[in-house]
Amino acid sequence: MKFSLTALLTLALAVTAIPTQDRANKTHDGTKVIRVAIPDSAESAARLQTLVGKLDLPLWSRNFLPNGVVDVQVPKEKIEAFEAASIEWKKDVMFEDLGKSIREEADGIADEGMITISADVGTAAAPDVTWFNSYHSYADHLTWLNQMVAAYPNNAKIVTAGSSSQGRAITGIHIYGSNPGTKPGVIIHGTVHAREWITTMTTEYMAWNLLTTKGSDSIVASLLTKYDFYLFPVVNPDGFVYTQTNDRMWRKNRQSVSSSCYGVDINRNWANKWSGSGSSTSPCSETYRGPSQGSTPEVQGLAAFQNALSPKPKFYMDFHAYGQMWMFPYGYTCSANAPDHTELQSLSNGAVAALKAVSGTTYTAGPICKTIYAVNGDSVDYSYEVTGIKYSFTAELRPGSGSSTGFLLPAAQILPVGKETWAAMRYLWNNMV
Repeated sequence: MKFSLTALLTLALAVTAIPTQDRANKTHDGTKVIRVAIPDSAESAARLQTLVGKLDLPLWSRNFLPNGVVDVQVPKEKIEAFEAASIEWKKDVMFEDLGKSIREEADGIADEGMITISADVGTAAAPDVTWFNSYHSYADHLTWLNQMVAAYPNNAKIVTAGSSSQGRAITGIHIYGSNPGTKPGVIIHGTVHAREWITTMTTEYMAWNLLTTKGSDSIVASLLTKYDFYLFPVVNPDGFVYTQTNDRMWRKNRQSVSSSCYGVDINRNWANKWSGSGSSTSPCSETYRGPSQGSTPEVQGLAAFQNALSPKPKFYMDFHAYGQMWMFPYGYTCSANAPDHTELQSLSNGAVAALKAVSGTTYTAGPICKTIYAVNGDSVDYSYEVTGIKYSFTAELRPGSGSSTGFLLPAAQILPVGKETWAAMRYLWNNMV
């Protein structure tokens, strides 16, 4: 099914009405995305952070550290002010006109042709690897999950983990060998942040490979005797639909939080170390942590799902983009290491080595706070400390900091990302003790 940025509006409105002041599409015409290089100076980094805050500029990456790079989205009405105030930094333009690039992304999907999936989920034919040639609508993702279950009725079924703030079910696929639901769980989340479309496709590639290679890969066959797999490609369905109907750059959920702003950052709302410098108390911020911990329906449903599993889950992964980093607890502090730090670091090193062996892609591995930035109320720390999942990870997928594509990762990279990430995950699962 083909889609553009407006094609799914009817579907979105059918679930719940969009508030009047927020119905207009945000085209981002004339908006620039600029990469700013910070010199080896903490003072310079602080000045840049102050400037970004003063102009209220959305961030694509936020590495406000000496020798770091920050990707800043600058609307056309603020370009002059930003340029005048940012003379001290070296800058490169990633997108000269973001709106034009977004339309080209949508046109490219339409030209390439979305894979048409039959609504008849009774068919035994599984979607093939060409599914990963392009991005897809939310409705098609749901159909894809149902067709995978129909193709493998003895090894897969649909599961849900509550509902979103607009009432969409948080839909996943449970993949298993014999005696489903009796083994430790492996949990994977995708599309926590709505604009990170590569995470949706990567989560689905994990599911596709588990099912399609179980007869030919002895390691996969063995894994299915040890674990139950629960994969949720879109845990922020409202935000994801919104990126396809109104604003491609939307990040948060679509919860009404104030008279003028919308959305809570789901990855700042988990009920563990919720308050701190790694999130915002402003409802308009892209890292708004919500009015209270665990207040979003999405987090409530996801937390309840994993906490209810018995036996206790063995593994948790939260996919994000972008930056090419493989990480583990802690996110909420840089001053202490997790009790299992040595083992988690070793496993992460092995995972990124396995990943690099596939296509030469280089990842950085380490604790969240020390590798990317401080995060509080995040799912990885919650899974590790509250649910008690020793092997809790997050990954920032392609592109790396040297790429100019950011969140608009070309569809041609979906399959390469899937293949290299599969190698990393397969390594982790095969080396957990």
